[in-house]
Amino acid sequence: MALVKLFSRPYIVGLKNVLVIIIIAILVGSGAIATAQSQETYLGTVPAPEFPTGLEWLNVRDSLSLHDLRGKIVILDFWTYGCINCVHVIPELNALEEKYREELVVIGVHSGKFDQERQTDSIKSVLERLQVRHPVVNDKDFEIWRRYGIRAWPTLVLIDPNGLVIGIHEGERIFELFDQVLGEAIEEFDELGILDRFEAPVTQPKVVKTPLRFPGKVLADHDRNRIFISDTRHNRIVVTTLQGKVIDVIGSGVEGFLDGAYGNAQLASPQGLALVDADTLLVADTGNHAIRKIELIAEVVTTVIGTGEQGYLTPQRVSRGFNALNSPWDLEYLNGQVYIAMAGQHQLWVFDLETGDLSLYAGSGKEELVDGPLLQAGLNQPSGLATDGNRIYFADTEASAIRSVGVTSSRSVTTIVGTGLFEFGDVDGIGKEVRLQHPLGVESVGHNLYVADTYNNKIKLIGPTLQDSRTVFGSGESGWSDGDGEAAKFNEPSGLSYSAGKLYVADTNNHVIRVIDLATQKVDTLVLKDTSGKLYQSEANSKTTNQMFLPKAIVKDGASKMEFLLKLPEGYVFTNSAPSSITLSGDAMGSALRTVVLDKPEFPLVVPVLISSMTDELKVSVVVYFCQNEKVKICLLHDVQIHVPIEVSAKGSESIILEYEVPKPEGF
Repeated sequence: MALVKLFSRPYIVGLKNVLVIIIIAILVGSGAIATAQSQETYLGTVPAPEFPTGLEWLNVRDSLSLHDLRGKIVILDFWTYGCINCVHVIPELNALEEKYREELVVIGVHSGKFDQERQTDSIKSVLERLQVRHPVVNDKDFEIWRRYGIRAWPTLVLIDPNGLVIGIHEGERIFELFDQVLGEAIEEFDELGILDRFEAPVTQPKVVKTPLRFPGKVLADHDRNRIFISDTRHNRIVVTTLQGKVIDVIGSGVEGFLDGAYGNAQLASPQGLALVDADTLLVADTGNHAIRKIELIAEVVTTVIGTGEQGYLTPQRVSRGFNALNSPWDLEYLNGQVYIAMAGQHQLWVFDLETGDLSLYAGSGKEELVDGPLLQAGLNQPSGLATDGNRIYFADTEASAIRSVGVTSSRSVTTIVGTGLFEFGDVDGIGKEVRLQHPLGVESVGHNLYVADTYNNKIKLIGPTLQDSRTVFGSGESGWSDGDGEAAKFNEPSGLSYSAGKLYVADTNNHVIRVIDLATQKVDTLVLKDTSGKLYQSEANSKTTNQMFLPKAIVKDGASKMEFLLKLPEGYVFTNSAPSSITLSGDAMGSALRTVVLDKPEFPLVVPVLISSMTDELKVSVVVYFCQNEKVKICLLHDVQIHVPIEVSAKGSESIILEYEVPKPEGF
């Protein structure tokens, strides 16, 4: 079915290279377009195909139909979550939804490229990770895609209040165009009386709080007994010992672009990490399209490159002082140079720390699997970097390939395993028979490479010389389980770091760091011990989302006691690895404010409280860590603030009895 084009550019499905945009005049009559109007209008004439029944929907209670949305302007966003260009569109859609919340409904049509991306549970995790707030339908069999004749990710279809297609746009950088079109279209539709203002029904799933949230990369430093973790969705860097004791938290947790001291600085979805020296850490601040420098002694964050906005780099623009980056995803430091995996434009760039020069290192900018001289080679969303001192190895993610580029000699790009953008799977072997699925991490150890084969939920060992691949860790089934070798389970592992015989894994969708002893082949989970409460000091991560309001308690003036019984859902246990806590406060309790840290949680718990004649409310803030079973050594987190109205009376009780049952987590 041919649809009116709002925008068009030559585009092969899956190839997201930026080409010249051809603007088609759909607003004035033209014999070139069969559906053009006789006068200027935003009304469509081509009926928008209805959604098939029986598909799975997210962020809404029930499935939607275009018929139900008559009176609204609708944008259909055809996307797949591993596509960097699709990721770039999401904040632009969020901004449009916020501006036109009563007139516009955005529906994400997720037509997954990779097998893993077609799983509803996988999409569910991504909606939180990428902050997708609008309804999303899992178009796993491409039914909606075919009905609309879509050929590329991302593609957006604009539909008028009568259910007719206004136009189609392929590619990113949509806000200015759609903002202009929507503003003018709303005026026209208001005059015609066909616009119905209401907010679409959207539900947001409950989120189980965890100490880390979607960690993307990890960097182990054995000599100084520390691990740096990109706590990506918490917008911060967490520093621990190799044993998991939390040393520091870098960043306020508030998503933003702000330099300053640790507690004030703002990051946005940080990913790659590189230690320049013992006291300097560089961070690929992916959501801010920037490189940030962390001075570990001074405890200060500054910006090295970037403006906080996405740009498209070329050598000519850089020479004129332009330095807006494009989704830098990983970093590798070697001999004074910082190599940057510029995922957003399918290239590798290099930054000279001494001179401050930024230059293109490899990649034509075309998204294609083509080897050859540095600037003629085609790359595909590079997202992971490693080095053996002579070559830079990179996960060429969208092509499901592992590739290398010389830095001392043989300065050309070569492919180790991987054959093309649409040749993916889970096949071990040699050479062209090997299949990976969207790998995001790579680490050089000796003469071999460990690869986070992300969408296969495995860690694989690849030989650069023999071009062979074999699975060493992970069953391939999405899950969370420690164990030996292939008995262990991961959930989209994304980052790797080797140090002193241990391989550290950012197990992204499990919200944990895994530790693999390469000598014993044992996979374990790093236990975070946050004895000083650093993980929850920031305002963004300490806000209580769960609140409970109890009936009034009638209590005597003076010394009393609170008896607190906390129940966990069936199948869960408390842990001694991380301390739970209870904080008591009240409007007039003053010095009675106190925190009880529970190193060994035992309930019922009896806590002394002091009630005065002015106390009208007791607040009990509870933070509890718990596990599915004793074998899973990391804990989920639940917090709740319980409000108890207080009436002081001589006839009152000398005790306040509270009971609270932690709800069973979803998705674990």
